[in-house]
Amino acid sequence: MKLVAAVLSFGFLLQAPIERRQPPAAEGQIPTLRVETRFVSLPLNVADEKGAPVGGLGRDDFEILEDGKLQKVAIFEKESVAPLSIVLAIDSSESVLRNERLEKDAAKHFVRSLLREQDEIDLMDFADTVREIVPFTNNFKRIESGLGQLQRGDATALFDAIYLGSERLAGTKSDGGRRRVLVLITDGGDTVKGTKYGQALEAAQRAGAMVYSIIIVPVYADAGRNTGGEHALIQMASDTGGKYYYVTEPRDLEPAFSKVSEDLRTQYLLGYYAPQRGKDNSFRNIKVRMKDPALRAKYELRYRTGYYADAR
Repeated sequence: MKLVAAVLSFGFLLQAPIERRQPPAAEGQIPTLRVETRFVSLPLNVADEKGAPVGGLGRDDFEILEDGKLQKVAIFEKESVAPLSIVLAIDSSESVLRNERLEKDAAKHFVRSLLREQDEIDLMDFADTVREIVPFTNNFKRIESGLGQLQRGDATALFDAIYLGSERLAGTKSDGGRRRVLVLITDGGDTVKGTKYGQALEAAQRAGAMVYSIIIVPVYADAGRNTGGEHALIQMASDTGGKYYYVTEPRDLEPAFSKVSEDLRTQYLLGYYAPQRGKDNSFRNIKVRMKDPALRAKYELRYRTGYYADAR
């Protein structure tokens, strides 16, 4: 069986036709059947029981399963240097923008500390609607200027923002195993009748986007607040290999951004070739685990839990 090269798409998929039959072989020759493959790229975070990043692991420490079937680890990087495409989406509703200066300063420091030559950032805000303020750029000054153009609103189109941010990520280039990241600053509420949670999650998964949420809450233990949106963001982070952080004071935004930056800088990168199985738009489930059973109980692994077979 001969593997045929394919083209990287959305940072974690190589999409190609299921198979190509060769012209009839001459008499006495054995016909060749070429099966094309899909490359699945998996950014992976490993943390110990205290939540600290775990380094020093190797390819042979991990196993990958797709729909329960063991796959060969084809690519492994101890510290991913793959380019980043990041959508930074800021909730500009009145309930969130309580101290604009601190929030803008924290975002500026995040962008400045994270942005490398090979990276790009798209800036959006969302309240009653979603606006793209600055399209993907590597120019820090453009992002800084865009942060001065946030527009306040009364409502919160959270799931619209996730959906549209994911669509923008889906259209980015795919060089060098590029990682796609959606960073949200929000109080977790969705008050606009538009995109549903399931639609937003599917859009993120189809784009291969890791969702990181910085959830701003007025009082961390306030039992009276609506936590439905928060729970949705927590689940989305789990499903996409991202993470969430709670912030109760604007001054805590910068430490939260620093944690997001550290998370992206300490990722492993694993990849495998998954053979296609005919015309299929199903969701393929992925499981990554430590080979050593003792380490499985010791370390927490975070990664995307699957992909759609027909994602482009």
